[in-house]
Amino acid sequence: MSSYSWQKSSYTGPNGNCVELSRPRGLVRDSKDPNGPWLRVDVDSLVHAAKTGRFER
Repeated sequence: MSSYSWQKSSYTGPNGNCVELSRPRGLVRDSKDPNGPWLRVDVDSLVHAAKTGRFER
């Protein structure tokens, strides 16, 4: 896993709660737990779902 770097969203609030995306692309993790688990994702599909409201309650 050491070959990945991680980047938080530019929309991260002052509390720092957000997800981070890996570079190279394809992994997502919780920024509060950088040593915790990560998910392999199709980033384009994830971003599209978020932008179209798929995750809104």
